[in-house]
Parts: sequence; structure tokens; C-alpha cells
Amino acid sequence: TAQKEYDTFMTDSKVDKESKTKDIEHKTAKKQDEEQALTVKNEDLEGTQKELDAALAYFDKLKPSCVDAGVSFEDRVARRKEEIESLQEALRILNGEDLA
Repeated sequence: TAQKEYDTFMTDSKVDKESKTKDIEHKTAKKQDEEQALTVKNEDLEGTQKELDAALAYFDKLKPSCVDAGVSFEDRVARRKEEIESLQEALRILNGEDLA
């Protein structure tokens, strides 16, 4: 009976060892795939970060010309009104209407 128990133990151990060896192989392959995916993602992140930095630098360069913080709303409205009037006058001149 001791021999039979030993043989059963050895058979179970062999099966267990093979199972664990295959598990190690699968996990090692998965780890390599994940590391490769991580490398690709980090490269993508680096490229995207460079694009973002360039876009933000360009935005900062454009911002002063787009945002006119020193002029009040009333001043902008008056300027637009003058611009519209001058365009209407130019249109009358182009149409040949008499200026009164």
C-alpha cells in the first residue's frame, strides 16, 4: 500500500508539475505581449503629448490676437456699428447711389 500511495503521489506530482510549467509558459508569453503593448502605448502617449504641447504653444501664440481683453463691450459694439456704416456707404458708392 505504501508503494501504491507513493506511485499515486508521484503521478499527481508529475501532472501538477506539467500543469504549472504550462501555466508559467502561458503567463510568460502573456507578460511579453503586455510589455510590448505597454511600449507601444507609451510611444503613442509620447507622440500625442508632443502634438498637444505644440498645439498649446500655438494656442498661446494666437491667444493675444484673438482675445482683446482691454476693450469693453460698448467699445466693441461702437466699433462694429462704425464698420457696418462704412461698409454700407461703400456699397452705396459701388451701386452708384448719390451721397447726401
